[in-house]
Amino acid sequence: MSTPVLGGRWTWSWGATADPATARVLQTRASEVPRLLLMAWAALFFNVLTPTPVSTIVPIPSLLTHAMAQGSLLVALVLALLANPRIVVRPNVFLVLLSVMAVVALAVSIHSQFLLGSTYRAVRLVGFVVCLWLLSPWWGSRELVLLRVHRLCLWAALVPVAVGALLAPGKAFAFDGRLAGVIWPMWPTAVAHYAAVLLGTSVVLWMCRVIGGRHALLGVVLCTACLVGTHTRTALLGVVVGLVVAAGSLFLGHARVRRTSASTLAAVIVGATFFAPQVLNWAARGQSSEQATQLTGRATVWSAVSDTTRPRLQELFGTGLSDKSFKGLSVDSSWVATYLDLGWFGIVLVVSYLGALLAMAVTAARGPRRALALFLITYCIVSSITETGLGDASAYLLDLVVAGSLLSRAPQGGSR
Repeated sequence: MSTPVLGGRWTWSWGATADPATARVLQTRASEVPRLLLMAWAALFFNVLTPTPVSTIVPIPSLLTHAMAQGSLLVALVLALLANPRIVVRPNVFLVLLSVMAVVALAVSIHSQFLLGSTYRAVRLVGFVVCLWLLSPWWGSRELVLLRVHRLCLWAALVPVAVGALLAPGKAFAFDGRLAGVIWPMWPTAVAHYAAVLLGTSVVLWMCRVIGGRHALLGVVLCTACLVGTHTRTALLGVVVGLVVAAGSLFLGHARVRRTSASTLAAVIVGATFFAPQVLNWAARGQSSEQATQLTGRATVWSAVSDTTRPRLQELFGTGLSDKSFKGLSVDSSWVATYLDLGWFGIVLVVSYLGALLAMAVTAARGPRRALALFLITYCIVSSITETGLGDASAYLLDLVVAGSLLSRAPQGGSR
């Protein structure tokens, strides 16, 4: 657990349950996390915590929530500069490709039909990427610093969701019976995303004997309850596929992984046998088969985007960063949204940085770092089908930054 100590740092013990091989990889010990780094990452995380029109327990003006979230980017930049005053950066392919995307987005946005909104989003993306560069010295940290601060932020986001559901269940489930944030306004899909990432990383860390059973159990219970409450099928599918890939990378070297995989498979078979109607009813969310086939109307919007003829230049480079809608309808796909905003060039960039991360994962040494990174990358790829975020400043990019940091080698002379 994390406890504040003197000297402006936070400590977090990985526990004494790690086996010797894992201890050698992670250099398990009570290690320190710079407080400024934690605060900078928390500000970045808050920046992408997009406010929604959900009714909250204590009414908060929409203008105020947006100002707080968007203003936190400037706070993150200042804190990142304080954490890295010499502006030391670690070159890596992922951030280079993100930088190219940010520059192209800005260049295209200043020629957009919606000049102010598009350019403002592009400037925020540039600031977001600059902040990530300032935090790059912590990539490859043996203490997994970025993973730890990211998990702390996920806990900080999900605990208020659970508290809100207990205090005001009517408001929390007012969005078509799906769990939303009512202390800080959050979409059900956002709650599902945070729950899925925290759940998956908790399971992988537990399987590698990095965190203890009580810590993992608390995370699994909270995150599973949030996932079930949000009725978000893509997030659940992303967790399942991500954990299968992560467990597969650990299967030969960890007995706990093999035992957990076998027991989970048996539990799934038993659950599918006795609770199939309930599971199908949950997955259907009261929708007809036609609605389910159309992915709740998403397929119709995607087809409309595909059928729309655009000038050749817009096909190649898009029309600039938008609010991820098409003719007033939500796009709800990273790939379609990126095509609209940045054209085929943006699609190539997204494929390139995902491919770079996968290549790093394939060539990395087998162990907890690789398994965690594979889970995060796989989850983001699966979720990107029905969620936006890969082509703009988002929690998905933060997840992928954490994955990249796990796959990087430790800087010479030790970790930060």
